[in-house]
Amino acid sequence: MTANAVDHEVRVLRPKWYTVAQVAELLGYGESKVRSLILAGDLRSLKDGRSRRVLPEWVDEYVAMRAAEAEQAWWTS
Repeated sequence: MTANAVDHEVRVLRPKWYTVAQVAELLGYGESKVRSLILAGDLRSLKDGRSRRVLPEWVDEYVAMRAAEAEQAWWTS
């Protein structure tokens, strides 16, 4: 390493929240499906001006809930 070389730390910025479109892409759903999950209360969201936002942990909660439901259905069938 030369005297002029500088170590650079690579930072990955993670969003503090997602748009409906981003959540749809993450889950492999359409935007309409995500909006219906929000309206049904299955996926938490918040209103930011005219837009809906979803915190990353709320996406994780939804995925965990769906996994638990699938596991329960598997054990009871």
